[in-house]
Amino acid sequence: MGLFSLSTSASLSFCNLSPNPRNPTLHHFGFLSTTFASPLRTSSRACSIGRRRLVGRRVSCSLLKVEEDINDEACELVSGIELSVGEGEDSINAHLFKAVKNNNGTGILLLSDIFGFEDSSTREFAYRVACNGYNVLLPDLFRGDPWTKDRPKILFDEWIVKQEPQRVAKDIATSAKWMVDEFLAVGISKKLGLVGFCFGGGKVIDVLARDQGAYFGIGVSFYGTRMDLTVASDIKVPVLFISGDNDPLCPVNVLENIEKSIGRGSRLVTFKGRGHGFAHRPQSAEEDEDAEKAFTIMRNWLNDGLVALTE
Repeated sequence: MGLFSLSTSASLSFCNLSPNPRNPTLHHFGFLSTTFASPLRTSSRACSIGRRRLVGRRVSCSLLKVEEDINDEACELVSGIELSVGEGEDSINAHLFKAVKNNNGTGILLLSDIFGFEDSSTREFAYRVACNGYNVLLPDLFRGDPWTKDRPKILFDEWIVKQEPQRVAKDIATSAKWMVDEFLAVGISKKLGLVGFCFGGGKVIDVLARDQGAYFGIGVSFYGTRMDLTVASDIKVPVLFISGDNDPLCPVNVLENIEKSIGRGSRLVTFKGRGHGFAHRPQSAEEDEDAEKAFTIMRNWLNDGLVALTE
């Protein structure tokens, strides 16, 4: 199961995912027509001009371009597929978003917030990143048990304890290795980008500290929670931190300390008056405007640190 060649006969509507009716357990989605046996779902979706965000603001593909000469047609199609990475008990579910027309051959591992990999806001963000030419893997960090808004908040501490750090770290490592192996299979040895929100934003620090620059060439942490300052100095690649200055879950002074500890050209961008989650869950027109600015900053950071270096 690879990154670059989705069988067109298996493509379905992005908004109405369902198994392949002709063969729900067999898909060809590989660099070299790799066969992957697993009950998966595939989809394709056009990045249409006038696509609505959650608060009703229209977003044109042209706003997402990195290069001025990339037209809307080049940003038109993103393919998506549900898959399983790893083997046996170590296998985890994930969703892969792949740019079709303007694929730059670069992989991004996206780590979700507590609401998991099936959350619509997170998937929309992953789709928008793919629309800029990337291959975005969004793994299920919670093994089918994400936090849900209808749960009593009193149960949160009990739930978060069940998300055992070693297990989560292993699942992230499995996902990263899968992406690297798929690229190497076709002779591409680019480093991956690592992006995370909230829970996933905190994991960006842990993952990069362990990785030591082996798989990942750059990181982006959106308002990370539960970040471990003691391991920040072990990180060997630059990290972009994006947060609001009114976020009690991600204090600016903590981010400043981590940024200084990492060095290597890392950068902290704060948005005045913004709280937790504004960049991928904007709740007002004002937040939506800052969310667009944050996306552009991230987009340019990824381009400069991953794509431009290899061109």
